[in-house]
Amino acid sequence: MDSLMTAAAHALAAGDPLLALKRIALRDDAPALALRGIAMAQLGDLVRAKDLLRRAARAFGQRHPVARARCVVAEAEIALVSRDLAWPTKALDAARVLLERRGDHVNAAHAGCLSARRLLLIGRLEQAERLLLEIDPSPLPPASRTAYELAVAGIAVRRLQTGTARAALARAEHEAQAAGIPALQAEVENVSLLMRRPAARVIACGKERFLILEEVEALLASGRLVIDACRNVVRTTGTVVSLATRPVLFALARALAEGWPGDVTRDMLVRQAFGARHADESHRARLRVEIGRLRGELVTLAKVNATERGFILSPGEAREVVVLAPGTEERHAPVIALLADGESWSSSALAIALGISPRSVQRALEQLSGAGRVQSFGRGRARRWMTPPVPGFPTTLLLPGALPGS
Repeated sequence: MDSLMTAAAHALAAGDPLLALKRIALRDDAPALALRGIAMAQLGDLVRAKDLLRRAARAFGQRHPVARARCVVAEAEIALVSRDLAWPTKALDAARVLLERRGDHVNAAHAGCLSARRLLLIGRLEQAERLLLEIDPSPLPPASRTAYELAVAGIAVRRLQTGTARAALARAEHEAQAAGIPALQAEVENVSLLMRRPAARVIACGKERFLILEEVEALLASGRLVIDACRNVVRTTGTVVSLATRPVLFALARALAEGWPGDVTRDMLVRQAFGARHADESHRARLRVEIGRLRGELVTLAKVNATERGFILSPGEAREVVVLAPGTEERHAPVIALLADGESWSSSALAIALGISPRSVQRALEQLSGAGRVQSFGRGRARRWMTPPVPGFPTTLLLPGALPGS
């Protein structure tokens, strides 16, 4: 590797893409194309970055498989940052295997971190965790160790293991400081802010208040009977009954919990569960059937007793009944929650992450756009949606290791 390439690589590792481009902006050899692609990605021009990396991979050819694999890893990180979740993951898996086999453990580990973070985005926590367990972060450079710890923290946050999440974020902050890359430090700070922001609401005895993640974790371990409207389950310590596929039963359970310690009238339950404005005899008959089904589902957790006016929830060993609800329950809250990460998403990526049809996502985006909640840029398949005015950019997009010719 000549002196200009070495200087450009060091500038990229330090998070200074402009200095790197000053060294190699006019060069079209394969290593220079790769580094230019990384620099453009760090500057936020992801389309140009992907084109440069693909050109670099073609220029390396079959004689330099390791360099080609590194380009695939870099392109995969661009896909992750641009929320292109349909990007072919088999190419990343193959690149990871090749890099591991050829002794480039740093880039192989980085590829594993990227795969884990993609799995985390689409909610496959067990697969992401298994992948991270295969990675030894100790030989990684500080920037890659930061990405690893962010993935660990993300899994812990999803599982409400706040102690583990805070420890991982502390390690990520330390590594980001060691890397000396301001954008990487800002990414860690943004994730840390999530730990201090309201994450959900608790409704108990007619009152409600917001909770941060640590308070949510404490609530779920408190022994109370929790009607969890974030996951549509009913739980107490050690026991969870899922009603995710029984929306009517969950609506009844939530209505009874919000009325606890008193009872809830039959008319109110009919409105909450069936959406009927006025309860007739057919509604009352259906209510009796659904209450019977609810009793069967909650038999180990609580009883549902009839009163003169309606029904009342009587917890078993739990002393108190509470409802855990999302911070906001507007119609398209899940879409807004994903867009709140500051990155630009395609509608297809949102559909993959939410597990719903692309057309449902498109309708939601159209309604949110009409209300001024989201905005888009690009056209056709390149169209992206976001809440901030400027798209994000990769913060750990490096290609550590020597390039061919060094």
